[in-house]
Amino acid sequence: MSNDADAQAQAGTAEGQGPVEITSDQARTLAEKREDLFAEFELRDEFPSAVLREARERTEDVESEIAAEADDRVDHRDLTAWTTDPADAQDFDDAISVERTDEGYRLWVHIADVSHYVHPGSTMWEEAIERGTTTYLPAYTVHMLPPVLAETVCSLVPEKDRLAHTVEMHLSEETLSFENVEIYKSVVRSDERLTYSQCEARIDDPDAPLGPECQLAFELADRLHEQRKEDGSLVLNPRRDRAHTIVEECMLKANKAVTHELMWGRGVEAMYRVHPQPTPDEWDEALREIQELDGVSIPGSGWDDPRKAVNAVLEEAPDRQLSRIQRAVLKVMPRAKYMSDPFGGHHALNFDIYGHFTSPIRRLSDLLNHWIVHENDVPEELANLCDHASERGKDAETVERLYKQAIEEIRLDPHAINSRGVVTVDEDGEVIDEHGLPPEEEREVR
Repeated sequence: MSNDADAQAQAGTAEGQGPVEITSDQARTLAEKREDLFAEFELRDEFPSAVLREARERTEDVESEIAAEADDRVDHRDLTAWTTDPADAQDFDDAISVERTDEGYRLWVHIADVSHYVHPGSTMWEEAIERGTTTYLPAYTVHMLPPVLAETVCSLVPEKDRLAHTVEMHLSEETLSFENVEIYKSVVRSDERLTYSQCEARIDDPDAPLGPECQLAFELADRLHEQRKEDGSLVLNPRRDRAHTIVEECMLKANKAVTHELMWGRGVEAMYRVHPQPTPDEWDEALREIQELDGVSIPGSGWDDPRKAVNAVLEEAPDRQLSRIQRAVLKVMPRAKYMSDPFGGHHALNFDIYGHFTSPIRRLSDLLNHWIVHENDVPEELANLCDHASERGKDAETVERLYKQAIEEIRLDPHAINSRGVVTVDEDGEVIDEHGLPPEEEREVR
């Protein structure tokens, strides 16, 4: 779950719609395009046998291992918690708990303790470093960690005891600032796995299971969202639904809490996320391009604070202009990158210090920061790892863009495929392969 302003948008399955049907020729074309892109950008699709073997071994006798670990961890198995993810998600790496207090709110973000299983000295650690990130293509994923591990013991599935890293935050009623932050290892037991649409429904139904909790979570998330905008955080997707708002704001708050603790509480290096700001001329270029759009107007005072100006324009602009406004901004935005020193902060979020912690299944940065938090030490090659993670992230985004272009070239809709998946059908409409791959005999020939 979770993302920051420069992360890829989350796309869930369009519930109620079937997968996109493609022909054998289209499936073969896409398979060949993937192979070409993986070779060009050195993306490792298949896992080495040693990595898979180690992953399978780490999934054996997990109940006993978790029970043995519980004595040395905070036991949150009786605390109401739930996950919220796209309908087609296969792993669930974070869950939340929330309650009202006399002073404000108490928010727990529980993140799968991946570093318990994937750590220095393991083959999975070395493979994760090489991959750097999970690459998400429409209806095809190149994983950072073996799914046999990520989708089992590292997934906060309902009604199962799981090892977690919990970020517990006490937030002030008036300012929503941190009154207290604790980061510790825990054992959790998720009550339910919600899709985004299910979470939306629970917010509207206080009598449903988790209904009151989802309502309270949105109350807090909505306040956090409005406060971020008021503080100058850039919000390029102003019309996100309530469920996504809960996920995004809770993860942002947890990420911010962890990296503030690392920098100000401990003074240690970590894998921070740094986003440089555009030059004044670049911002001026973006605002002028936006100002020229039909039905869009930037008030005179807005030119002094570009992020707030863009936020205001996006909220008032016609739907047809949203993507043009977003492109004008992204065109002048420098790329965010990972650095061992947070100097410069995160411009788009307007955070003085920021880093990733809530997605250790899919990002090397989060996995490394989990290890740093627990060990209170940093790898000797941290600076190089930051550069490597930045490059791998850039490559993943480029591969995704080029693959989507290839999908459009064969007259398919990448957005529909991304949200609904694909199946390969024959001339009579019968399914050949439910994963959208070419027929077996064609794959064997290649």
